[in-house]
Amino acid sequence: MTNFRKYASYYDLLYRDKDYVGEVNYIDGLVQKYHRGTQTILELGCGTGKHAFLLADRGYSLHCIDASGQMLDIARDTLHATDSDVAARVEFNLGDIRSYQAGVKFDAVIALFHVVSYQTANEDLLATFRTAASHLKTGGIFIFDCWYGPAVLTDKPEYRTKSIEDERFLIERITTPEMWPNENIVDVNFDVKVTDKNSGTQETVRELHRMRYLFSPEVAYYLQECGFRLESSEEWLTGGAPDTGTWNVCYIARL
Repeated sequence: MTNFRKYASYYDLLYRDKDYVGEVNYIDGLVQKYHRGTQTILELGCGTGKHAFLLADRGYSLHCIDASGQMLDIARDTLHATDSDVAARVEFNLGDIRSYQAGVKFDAVIALFHVVSYQTANEDLLATFRTAASHLKTGGIFIFDCWYGPAVLTDKPEYRTKSIEDERFLIERITTPEMWPNENIVDVNFDVKVTDKNSGTQETVRELHRMRYLFSPEVAYYLQECGFRLESSEEWLTGGAPDTGTWNVCYIARL
């Protein structure tokens, strides 16, 4: 797993302004709407566990997996410092979401923050959806978000810069995209310059993140192939109808 290998060290600082509470409010609302009574959740691609801890604080029990050992190290460090009641409801495991088998079924499966868009080949998408299906109880739900093709092609990805700092680090990130429209893929090139304000030392982290943008007909087909029924698709967080201005779409499927 090359994505997030060094990037993981600065991931939480870079996304410090991400509205995790608002996102968990949204996910909790979807779970209550489509599968009230859900108690157990499998999270595919949990990263440093930000969503998981907030969901556990609401009473859910989570089994979380990620392919990045570095991200999981951060999640487990946080786990050790978390309230014991919450910590008892979260488990982190190293695994590939295309092939992982927990040996137990759950009420719901979630994959957030574009985890599904990292599955760039058709066989990877199918394998990921099969993982979700194999871990769901009958009637369980699968909730995931991804980059939405109509919006990506209309409002194309752009060169961007971002600066953020805390008491120790100053981080400057340059994002340079390259589109491959015949493959429905965007190569997201990250150049991250990190300055340690205490020592004055600097390092540059370079990573390539390949992202696939998806269209609703293909999502519905892949889900059907894996035994799901697509319940709904909507704009992430707002619940509105997806359109050419909606980069991030959430899908809700039922087994």
